This record gives sequence, C-alpha cells and structure tokens, in this order.
Amino acid sequence: MDRIDRTILTALQSNARISNVELAALAGLSASACLRRVSQLEKSGVIDGYHATLNASRMGHDVLVLMQITLRGQSAEMMAEFEAAAADIPQVLACFLIAGESDYILRVAARDVADFGRVHSEYLSALPHVLRMESSFILREVFHRSLTPTPD
Repeated sequence: MDRIDRTILTALQSNARISNVELAALAGLSASACLRRVSQLEKSGVIDGYHATLNASRMGHDVLVLMQITLRGQSAEMMAEFEAAAADIPQVLACFLIAGESDYILRVAARDVADFGRVHSEYLSALPHVLRMESSFILREVFHRSLTPTPD
C-alpha cells in the first residue's frame, strides 16, 4: 500500500459517496487509474464495503448498552450456538468474542430503558449457555471511527 492508496482510503472514509473524478483529483490520478486502484483495494479486501452510518437516536433508539457475557463453557459448539442466537436478535448491533474474564461483549440498542428491559427478558436472557450477564448503559458516545491508513 502506497501514499496514493492511503489518500484514496482516507477520502473514502470521509465520504464514501465521493465521485471517482473528485477522488482521482485528490489522489493525483486519472479517473481510469483511480478506478483501477479502488477496484484493486476492493478485490484485495482492504475495502470491506460501503455503508451508511445511521443515527440510532434519530431512529428512536436512545439507549445503547454494552453487555459482558460469560458462557458456562467455551466449547466450539457452545460458542457457535451463542453467536448464532445473538445474531438473530435485531437489537444486538455488534458481538465481540473477547479474552479476559468475560467471553463476549454485545452492543445492544433499545428505544428506552423499558424497551431494553423487554429485549433483555424476551431475548437476551434466553441466549444459550449464558452463565452471567452484566449491562453497562452508554451515557454518551465520545467518538467512533474506523482505522485510518498510516504510512508503513
């Protein structure tokens, strides 16, 4: 990855809807050369996809919760069953397998505290193989970012 690739990636992170002509100008390339570079970054998996960032609060989900989950065991079967069940809950926005005292961290969205209580009692408490759950309510997101391309 060279300086031009890093310029392209930084620009796309800032505005994934930038036109190829504008991106080429920023990178100092012709439009066709820029398109080839972007295509190669996509094919190599450096660019994983293009996404719209949605504002949870404006969509009626004012409560975000981080949940630490400890399973009864760590067999591959238990973990696979837990992960599949967690993926089926639409309010679970992210699931991370972690090292440490807990096994997983979930990021959960809810409309309000009562809605979180409902999601917890109907779905989260029914997740398979759970020994312990601990919820931490997010008061404010300070920042959220993707990895920024840096020089080698």
